[in-house]
Amino acid sequence: MSKKPSHEMTIHKRRPNNAKQRALLKSFTLALAATALLAGGQTQSPAARWTQQRAATWYAQEPWLVGSNYIPSYAANELEMWQADTFNPQRIDTELGWAEGIGMNTMRVFLHDLLWSQDKDGFQRRIDRFLEICARHKIRPVLVLFDSCWDPNPHLGKQPAPRPGIHNSRWVQSPGAKALADPSQHPRLEAYVRGVVGAFARDQRILAWDIWNEPDNTNNSSYGEQEPVNKVALVLALLPKAFAWARAENPVQPLTSGVWQGDWANPATLQPMTKEQLELSDITSFHAYVPPNAFEKRVQSLEQYRRPLLCTEYMARPVKSTFETILPVAKKYKVGAINWGFVQGKTQTNLPWDSWQRPYVYRPPAVWFHDIFYPDGRPYNPAEVAFIRQITAR
Repeated sequence: MSKKPSHEMTIHKRRPNNAKQRALLKSFTLALAATALLAGGQTQSPAARWTQQRAATWYAQEPWLVGSNYIPSYAANELEMWQADTFNPQRIDTELGWAEGIGMNTMRVFLHDLLWSQDKDGFQRRIDRFLEICARHKIRPVLVLFDSCWDPNPHLGKQPAPRPGIHNSRWVQSPGAKALADPSQHPRLEAYVRGVVGAFARDQRILAWDIWNEPDNTNNSSYGEQEPVNKVALVLALLPKAFAWARAENPVQPLTSGVWQGDWANPATLQPMTKEQLELSDITSFHAYVPPNAFEKRVQSLEQYRRPLLCTEYMARPVKSTFETILPVAKKYKVGAINWGFVQGKTQTNLPWDSWQRPYVYRPPAVWFHDIFYPDGRPYNPAEVAFIRQITAR
């Protein structure tokens, strides 16, 4: 509790001797209290975006951040990762041991609103168990709350088997299309955001909160026909609310939402969603499945916003976005680097995006698209893993 202003204490040492003086004193005291409240609000308001200085101070205390987008090999989507019937901490512990072994210190991990609605206490316990495992392996994850990618019709319970030969064939959006389009669902979504963030708002095991993954992704190459026709407008209206819900819990971790399309060099020509993401985020995150020269240009275009930079998706080998080409650029600028895909499994993200048009059922791809390890812990490319271990050690 803050102390009362010293001059207010001094005033009250002498009692005014007439009604006029008492009225003046009351007005002055109320004005003083209001001023103090406003001053406190400017520094402590849960609705306030971090200042550039606060973000810089936070980032100066962090090591160079390197990790993967992580989902266990046993799970085809975030529901299968977290539901009580399929959550497997032993398997997670094994796989995160491989991450620690190559020098990774963060992971980006997706949650889901339906999990909170189904069993908030159990879900919270499983998140805590996951964080215990992460801490044991010196990993601080970025937790993702909402996601606009892939299947817009999520459902709880047993998840369908992966579709043969198709990249990320069972990943589901959060919230689903029905909840997104239904304002009566928003209190439930608010309860999820505030519940999860509030439960871990002071937890130093968490690196950051990613409020919404690729919010304006309409999935034209996969589920586009099942998307609401006004999806982008719906998300654009909900995104600032989602940030506000998270901020209301006053977390010690920064909030972000990664920009992923368009040209970021000119603030005057930003797409509406991109502008909103950049203006709401405490730290700037972005996706870049591009060769190293283009990656560096994207970094340079984002430096003007004067926020710490975290690339939360990269690494697609066939398009020359590789560990060997991207990590040296990221390290040069102290940009955190989180690639897509860690271990080959039911997400099948070792298969390329074009598998939605041409499934790889009878033939493997010439080169893995994403992922680093086979399910038995063997590296897909031993030289690649040696490079990651070397660059994270320096």
